Amino acid sequence: MKHLEFDGKYAEAILKGKKRATVRLGRRPGLKEGDLVLVHSGGYVLGKAVIERVESKTVGELTNEDALLDGFSSREELINALREHYRWVNENSKAHVVVFKLVEKFNTPVMSSDYAYEGNLPVEIAEKALKYLDLPEEDRKLIELFLKTGSLRKAAYRLGGLNKRYLIRDTLRRAYEQLKEKGLMGPKA
Repeated sequence: MKHLEFDGKYAEAILKGKKRATVRLGRRPGLKEGDLVLVHSGGYVLGKAVIERVESKTVGELTNEDALLDGFSSREELINALREHYRWVNENSKAHVVVFKLVEKFNTPVMSSDYAYEGNLPVEIAEKALKYLDLPEEDRKLIELFLKTGSLRKAAYRLGGLNKRYLIRDTLRRAYEQLKEKGLMGPKA
């Protein structure tokens, strides 16, 4: 299942249905209409959502309607929030509006790490990957950076901003799949 991750400050708005969209900058998210995703906020999985649509535009083309769907009162407030998450925001930045519908709320939020990598911790995957896998140089550097900084967030900031977390996550997923193929890791009960 795919994942849609949010800062912890958005959890309440998501659960109340005030936040029904997210604007992501940079590369197009790997989501499409109809995808079922786990919604994470502040390190917890809040529930499941269905992606209703993904629309690509520039920051300059974002509207008040986009802002309202994203839980903000105006386009200006949305853009200010984007500047908190992305250092390089300008009118020509590529933006992707991901509209979702929460279809299942978990009564008790579940730690995100219980869903990521089939219950294995990213640090365990990184350490085993460095020890047992013949990694491409770029993957090795990303994993070493992750271990050195101690978190995905800190490593992403060193790479240029939170929007770079996908680089580390993708690397960890590839490494986890290789470790599973070699029988060195597997789903945790």
